[in-house]
Amino acid sequence: MSWRTLLVLGGAGSGREAFAESQLDQAAPVRRPTPTSGDGLAALAAQIAQAEPGENLLVSDLTSWLPGGSAKLDSAELTELVAAIGPGPGQLVLVSAEVGLSTPPTTAANRRLAQLLGEVNQALAAAADAVVLVVAGQPSWLKGGTVPEAGWRTAGATSVTAGAPTATAAPPATATATAASAAGLSQLAALPAPDAEAKAAAGDRLAALGPIALGELVRVVQFAAGAQGTADPTPWQRARVLVLNGAHQGGASAGPTWAAQRAAALRAGTDPLARLAAPVAASVQLVDAAAAEPIEDGPAMPEPQVEQALARGWELAERAADDGVDVLVLASIGDGAESAAAAVTAILAPSTEPAALLARVRSEQGLIDDEAWMLRCATVRDAVHRTRGGGRTVGRPLLAQLGGADLAIATGLLLGAAARRTPVLLDGPVGAAAGLVARNLAAAARHWWLLPDAGAHPLVTRVQDTLGLKPLFDLRLELGEGAGALAVLPIMQTGLFLATQLQPDVDPAAEDDAPEPSPPAAS
Repeated sequence: MSWRTLLVLGGAGSGREAFAESQLDQAAPVRRPTPTSGDGLAALAAQIAQAEPGENLLVSDLTSWLPGGSAKLDSAELTELVAAIGPGPGQLVLVSAEVGLSTPPTTAANRRLAQLLGEVNQALAAAADAVVLVVAGQPSWLKGGTVPEAGWRTAGATSVTAGAPTATAAPPATATATAASAAGLSQLAALPAPDAEAKAAAGDRLAALGPIALGELVRVVQFAAGAQGTADPTPWQRARVLVLNGAHQGGASAGPTWAAQRAAALRAGTDPLARLAAPVAASVQLVDAAAAEPIEDGPAMPEPQVEQALARGWELAERAADDGVDVLVLASIGDGAESAAAAVTAILAPSTEPAALLARVRSEQGLIDDEAWMLRCATVRDAVHRTRGGGRTVGRPLLAQLGGADLAIATGLLLGAAARRTPVLLDGPVGAAAGLVARNLAAAARHWWLLPDAGAHPLVTRVQDTLGLKPLFDLRLELGEGAGALAVLPIMQTGLFLATQLQPDVDPAAEDDAPEPSPPAAS
């Protein structure tokens, strides 16, 4: 990469924010300065100047730093900002609206804002190492930089073939896919429901097998019947594991951190998830998410970025369905993600103490790390108290306050999968917490999820009742989120296979339609 400072310009809905995120998706850590009341360009300059060694900055909306009302642009502040974006310790990406691409302003206030933003854009463009204009999702480099050979990727996803030594990049999201995701997220009330008649008919058919019984696997067959819309569902043909990797800074990730090690193992095909995916021919996709800010101090992410993360998850579900995937497994390896999930759950599952939702923290030697666990508990407690006090305790605002990008992506994935009638196997705290948020946004979505194994995690045990999900097994595996679902997937496939092979002697539907026998004639 040939730049240190990059100015990204684009109109509304152009994809400028997604492109800016993609330029730093391999950089860590990334800080996102956000203005408070009264902050202007001088405050932004100060935040940029305070960047620590190795820290990268993403300023997502320059408009929010401009003076409001009738105040004029302070040339000294602009000069200070231009000086601040000079030599620094890390990369700096600035995102701004290109006012010439929007509808001409009709009010004096809007005309003045357009003029101010134009002045700022010109000054920053002259000082930045590189400038790119994003139109309809396509970047055009105006200054510096290099043109990507095969486009840029917004999903931040890497496809991992189980057991393979190398990873391949997932195809980039298109402007059409982004627009479709936004449209779907605006119509959550229209999410489809599984086929209730097919589900009931599958149960009736299995009940007519006489002495043969599939036990708990009947629920798997009925679940698949509702999703496939037939009383004779077939085994799933193509599974995909989506592994979220988003770090949560602050006390949420107290103790040992494993994400980098596990991500490398996934790419090499040696992680337990990859090992378990191989026998069932499941593809594994590693999805990197932006790091979340410390939730004990403030929001995990700016609210404007929540919709983008939801759309990203929705696009992952859309892409999976387009690839022929007929069942998804949701997993997570992010450092501190469990703490964020606990904070979200403490809000959405009433009368729940945060300490009761967090599993014990283990050291590298396998010993219990009580100090790290207590710090995580205190972090979740403080974050929950802060969020309840602000009243932002539902849906999108809750994801911004406590969840972060990875939980928002997981939520969007669950909603998008429901829209495409794709079942999802939940297994772990991040999936369970995302399920609570998704149900909060669209109650019908929960009918597309199955909980194969309760595991040993206290959060999952708490959430299963709230979501109405009864686990099939209780293996208590501790191999990481998603591993339990993959471990029992062959058993579920066996149930579906047997259901296709075993046929009752009498068709229950035909038996129901048979005429009632005539009463005997009176003698």
